[in-house]
Order: sequence, then structure tokens, then C-alpha cells
Amino acid sequence: MKGFVHKYKDNVNTDEIIPARYLNDSSPAALAAHCMEDIDKTFVGKVKKGDIIVAEKNFGCGSSREHAPIAIKASGVSCVIACDFARIFFRNCINIGLPILECPEAAKDAEDGDEIEVDLEKGLIKNVTKGKEYSVPPFPPEIRAIIARGGLLNK
Repeated sequence: MKGFVHKYKDNVNTDEIIPARYLNDSSPAALAAHCMEDIDKTFVGKVKKGDIIVAEKNFGCGSSREHAPIAIKASGVSCVIACDFARIFFRNCINIGLPILECPEAAKDAEDGDEIEVDLEKGLIKNVTKGKEYSVPPFPPEIRAIIARGGLLNK
């Protein structure tokens, strides 16, 4: 997968990813329409299919709502890379088939607008813009299969 970076700070919480006031409609399209709006009003207008969210520490903290990764995936984001993630957010991403990678070096080096390429099978992140590569442990085959089929509930 290949896309452009949308870079965010430390401690982006699930209410910033999808504000609670929009949870009355849990359809992916409705959630995507308000993704990141409280911290980046331009996100919905500029995100393109395949783009990648990159953040620093503790991305996805806060409530355990699965609406947050659904909003991210439905907005077209193909992958999230961060220094680290809130544990339940990490698992919710896998459950819905959204690839999520912990790589502090890649997260800290990336800047808004950089082009990133990810190979999940090899565990490789390449910042095409900067000409740098980073290794992460590849997902086991079972997790790659969940991601490939679009989530745990898709067969």
C-alpha cells in the first residue's frame, strides 16, 4: 500500500478521531464524514483513498469505541503508523481489517505530506519522500488474513 501522510500529535483520543456527537449514525460513511474534524477540520476534504495516518505516542487512547477505527478506514486511510497505540484501539483496528503498525522511528521521521509505502508481509515501511526504510515485525499470517478479508467478521 502507498499513500500520503496525515501527521498528528501524541495522545490523539477516540473522541478526537470521531466526536461522540456524531455517534447517532454508526454507518461507516457517516462516521467518515466527521473523522478527525475536531483536531483537523481539513482532513475529510484532503484525505485520499490509500493515504496513511501517522502519529506519535498513544494514538487511539480514550474510550473503547470501535467507531474510531471504522471512521478512519471508511475515510479511505489504508494504514495507521504510530510510536504506539492504546491497546483496545489496536485490537479494534485489527478486528475491522485496518492495518496498524508501531514504529517510533518512522512515526517521528514522517512529516505531513510525505509519501509512505508499506509492505505488511515483509514488515517494511518506506518513506519514499525521504528515502528511508524502517522494519517492523510482520503480522502473523492469521492477522494478515483478517486484514486481507476486511475484518474479523468478513468471510
